Amino acid sequence: MGTGQRIEITPNGSRSSARGPAQSFTGSVVIDPLFAATEHTHASGGLVTFEPGARTAWHTHPAGQTLIVTSGTGWVQEWSGDRRAIQPGDVVWIPPGVKHWHGGTATNRMSHIAITNVLDGKNVDWLEQVSDEQYHGRTQPAGTEA
Repeated sequence: MGTGQRIEITPNGSRSSARGPAQSFTGSVVIDPLFAATEHTHASGGLVTFEPGARTAWHTHPAGQTLIVTSGTGWVQEWSGDRRAIQPGDVVWIPPGVKHWHGGTATNRMSHIAITNVLDGKNVDWLEQVSDEQYHGRTQPAGTEA
């Protein structure tokens, strides 16, 4: 009846927190890894906390991503779309290849669990930084997928 596999528990505190690297994020971002992709899960997970004003760069995911907002208030925006507010309990699905960014609002921090699907060993393609004008909603990205 068994598969030879066993339940695995990774203790809290056994994975080190890391600052979001400046080439992929603006502002203060802390990433707490939760789990890595395996042959069985095909996704990785992390708790990401954005301080006010902090955000990702524009990016895409080859196999999509799910965000589960756990605290605070944040924003998410897809290329050529409106900036949208997200709050605790919201679940955001980002389809494969959709160019987007997400982060805290100008005045509030936001944390979310990011579950990112992996395709051929890759889970993200980082692009250019989100400008302050784009972040504050003063200008919108023009055209379609860049």
